[in-house]
Amino acid sequence: MTGDSLEARFAASMGALLGPDFPPALGLAVSGGGDSMAMLALTHGWARIMGIGLRVVTVDHGLRPEAEAEAAMVAAECRALGHAHDTLRWHWDGTGNLQDAARRARRDLIGAWRDDLEHVLFAHTQDDQAETVLMRLLRGSGVEGLAAMAPRRHVPDDRGGWWLIRPLLDLTRADLRHYADTLRLPYVDDPSNEDRRFARVRTRQTMEALGLDPAGLARTAGRMARAAEALQARTADIAARIVTCETLNDVATGDLLIDRDGLADVERDTQMRLMAGALQRVASAAYRPRAEPLEALLERALAGGGGTLHGVDLTVSATRIRLTREFAALARRAAPATPGGLWDGRWRIGQTVPPGLTIRALGPGGWAQRPENTAQTVPARAAWSWPALFAGDRLVACMPMGVGPAGAVALCDTAAPISSYP
Repeated sequence: MTGDSLEARFAASMGALLGPDFPPALGLAVSGGGDSMAMLALTHGWARIMGIGLRVVTVDHGLRPEAEAEAAMVAAECRALGHAHDTLRWHWDGTGNLQDAARRARRDLIGAWRDDLEHVLFAHTQDDQAETVLMRLLRGSGVEGLAAMAPRRHVPDDRGGWWLIRPLLDLTRADLRHYADTLRLPYVDDPSNEDRRFARVRTRQTMEALGLDPAGLARTAGRMARAAEALQARTADIAARIVTCETLNDVATGDLLIDRDGLADVERDTQMRLMAGALQRVASAAYRPRAEPLEALLERALAGGGGTLHGVDLTVSATRIRLTREFAALARRAAPATPGGLWDGRWRIGQTVPPGLTIRALGPGGWAQRPENTAQTVPARAAWSWPALFAGDRLVACMPMGVGPAGAVALCDTAAPISSYP
């Protein structure tokens, strides 16, 4: 494949993902590997024609001594091209799955770095897509899992979120390496890409040994993405009928109420999607819960029992299922009540809040300070999770309880609909 044809395909991908009203500036996540350095060169040429500014970031995960030099190589290339570059550093605490922890840390670090950028490009390729499909197939994933990586993904944060853009998903790793070699671009090969301790490396080597076609697996991902879109539309329709966002005193409590009979009347896949999305929304969670505990909680809920999952407390009455933020997940989450600040990912502090206050969950201490004429229309354990402002231990404001000035704390209405969570 010639460089011109690759550049034309890249331009078409960028037009489909970002056009017709292109942003004034873009961020690029560049590791120094062949794929990301090729993306830097492709984006540089395209952005120069389009009049779009670029800022580049490299995340040094601190796992290899060579990483610092690799970040410096990216910085030098960016200086030569005339683009700003920053290196972000992360230290693994040794807990959990390394690759998963590194992926999440990279996303969070870049989200904090982006400033006013609304789009950041990542260099995932068709090969990465195929590997992801096969890995998820082996784990028994459903439609969303087999849809693998979306070309555009919204990443929520306390500033309204940003878009993770993958313009290379239709290009192969071989295409990009040939392009990089033809242009004599500097790049490095990370030795961890051959380390069989990692599931992705084993999957890649299995694909090569079996002669599996990455393009075919990528096409499967595309078909699964279309199927997921249809299933999401079904879930959205059902959610609009049976899910209510609870309000008291004309303000949102943050709880979701689901009609039990309405939930029982729909097919299991829609039940699972709706419950997963509801849990994510109440907990402000970026990822859905795992299938097994999710289905177990759903079974208990339909049978009249409750439980906790994903930082959410689920209780059941004769007619409805209530999803409340789990108080135990918030009990130690106190912070200064900064005007305009965000708490627990979904509560915005009012601009007129006076200085010196603290925001935390209402808890039993705050609940005990409710006005005598407050009607107890919700379970006390649900009320304990409401956001409240305190001066020391004295309750100053709790909107659902009707205490404090209007707008002291309000639920952000920017969360994605239940059906759209991954």
